[in-house]
Amino acid sequence: RQSGLGVGVGDTRMNEQVPRAKFRSMDEGTAEDWAVNGSHFFPYAKELPDRVLDHLRLLDGDYGGFPVDRLQHSLQTATRAHRGGESEDYVVMALLHDIGDTLGTLNHPDIAAAIVKPFVDEKLHWMCEHHGIFQGYYFFHYLGMDRDMREQFRGHPHFEDTARFCEIYDQTAFDGAYDTAPVDFFEPMVRRVFAAPKRSLYVKSAE
Repeated sequence: RQSGLGVGVGDTRMNEQVPRAKFRSMDEGTAEDWAVNGSHFFPYAKELPDRVLDHLRLLDGDYGGFPVDRLQHSLQTATRAHRGGESEDYVVMALLHDIGDTLGTLNHPDIAAAIVKPFVDEKLHWMCEHHGIFQGYYFFHYLGMDRDMREQFRGHPHFEDTARFCEIYDQTAFDGAYDTAPVDFFEPMVRRVFAAPKRSLYVKSAE
């Protein structure tokens, strides 16, 4: 298995040959140490689209009782957004909006929102982060929950955009007969959107 350093995790000899920082705690770190770390980090970061697409494919065959599996739902949401004339950033957000289902079963929008946050604007990040509550308008009441939970955000600048995303793209994307585009169709879009961050995570935002 390959690690983020590009060497076999189980190969001790290869790991010993790869340059590594020498500090035992970060307050001992030197410029030389961080040059070593950076030489590994930046190439690894460039491979993020590959890891994201691989993780997206984990949704294949995971139905959870739905008419289509989670991968097809994700692809169909993105396909509908693309055919609806949305921006490439929007389409990639639509593609990845449920990618957190595997590791964030109880809070999947938070996982997806964290992944896309550096690469999309504040509106798309907010939409991704809150789509779960807005999607609940269509089914929460069948589960003994409040379908109007989204009303707590009424008046937010992105309320209507998020409601629209769910209404015309997300909640409609369970049609097994729909002509859904495959992962390969969206791969170039993911690579372009993830090519470089559009904003720093280390600058306080107004969100």
